[in-house]
Amino acid sequence: MDTNLPVDSAFSEKVIEKIKSLGFTKSFAEDEAILSEDSYIKAIPIVTKGSIRVMRSDEDGKEILLYYIKAGETCIMSFLGGLHDDTSKVSAIAVEDSEVLFIPVAKLNYLSEEVPEWRSYIFKLYHRRFEELLDVVNAIAFKNLDERLLDWIQKKSSLLKSTTLSITHEQLANELGTSRVVVSRLLKQMENEGLIELGRNKLHLLSKTS
Repeated sequence: MDTNLPVDSAFSEKVIEKIKSLGFTKSFAEDEAILSEDSYIKAIPIVTKGSIRVMRSDEDGKEILLYYIKAGETCIMSFLGGLHDDTSKVSAIAVEDSEVLFIPVAKLNYLSEEVPEWRSYIFKLYHRRFEELLDVVNAIAFKNLDERLLDWIQKKSSLLKSTTLSITHEQLANELGTSRVVVSRLLKQMENEGLIELGRNKLHLLSKTS
């Protein structure tokens, strides 16, 4: 298994092997759920291959994308929930075929107390996630939906390292917390402006948007 654990070279090889020895690895197919809202957190996920998206839903089941977790990163909200024996406030779903290293919650105190590199890793990710959540709040409060849609396309393209994205209008609407009709209208407008090309359940990001 590829380790892919360091964030900004956070870990030595010795620490990487220690972390791997404390957990277990599972594989997930694209769109497979890794964590559900309101479930108790028994282990925190560290992505070792692929990527996952973290979502939040309201009482009506309407969802919105909070952030992506790339290889080498963990879910800070899962970490905090596990640490305090709380239920998950988010759901996590595989963006692509992925591998995840799960660290049992019972091992977190040991890592925090005995492995300084682990503490540094968590603090760096906490800072990164906080900034990303601020971006989400700012986008909802201050950006038009067409700007948020283009931002989403560009971020997803960068994440997957591909200018062609396979996604339905319904899925895109769910991640942005809006309706399929609105997304379809905006995508058609973006195509007319030469920003993207639309296909069946896919879209292609054109170079002029970069």
